[in-house]
Amino acid sequence: MSLSLLLVGSGKMGQAMLGGWIDHQVDPANIVVIDPNSENLAVALKLGCRGIGAASEIPTDFKPDVIVLAVKPQIISDVLPTFRAYAETGSLVVSIAAGTRIATFEAAFGETAAVIRAMPNTPAAVHQGMIVCCPNPHVSLVQKNHCDWLMRAIGSVAWIEDEGLMDAVTGLSGSGPAYVFYMVEAMTAAGVQAGLPEELAIQLAQETVAGAGALVRQSDETAAQLRKNVTSPNGTTAAGLEVLMNEKSGLGPLMEKTVAAATIRSKELG
Repeated sequence: MSLSLLLVGSGKMGQAMLGGWIDHQVDPANIVVIDPNSENLAVALKLGCRGIGAASEIPTDFKPDVIVLAVKPQIISDVLPTFRAYAETGSLVVSIAAGTRIATFEAAFGETAAVIRAMPNTPAAVHQGMIVCCPNPHVSLVQKNHCDWLMRAIGSVAWIEDEGLMDAVTGLSGSGPAYVFYMVEAMTAAGVQAGLPEELAIQLAQETVAGAGALVRQSDETAAQLRKNVTSPNGTTAAGLEVLMNEKSGLGPLMEKTVAAATIRSKELG
């Protein structure tokens, strides 16, 4: 697919998207990257993209089909006015800024601007992310397909119409990799406490989580059924799960509080 792309912000997620797009056969010569950080720009230039430090340096003949805003939500309001002219002339705007509402972009670009709010997560760096997208009514089918194609370069994609769900999406999948990373940390520490050498405990925790994730993704059975399959009555797994599944202090109520806290913070950012 031949698309011209303007990527605003090239941090870790921006770079993950760049790598995925280029692997997905987007011509890097058709990608302009804006980032004031010289190290980030160096990555973009190495990939063959055109890298610039400020919007004022955008080539006058460059008309992006899609503008992807990959900047922090705390500064996005300062960035938006620069790109209004592109939105007014038909560029699709895709934002991955957590908590920033579609209304914010419509206010900056005009109510008829085509805007998609997207929430990817960090496994996008290895093209195994989860991306949820929510379009406003002005996004055409062609533009939706463009966004879907770009996001599938870095993982799986789901679409929703109710923007109100995006805060919960952020709390679950957007922030979710950090919960899993911490679980690996906790499993490692528990293994060391049980007497394992640290290097072995790290390997066991990492491979167990990675393998279990691959199994639950590829299996036709639910996670609950897979859990039951490996839980023999009165066995070692049952003993561990008795602690983990405690109705008051176990992982279930703790995860509810965790996702709720992240969801609330997403709403506050909006």
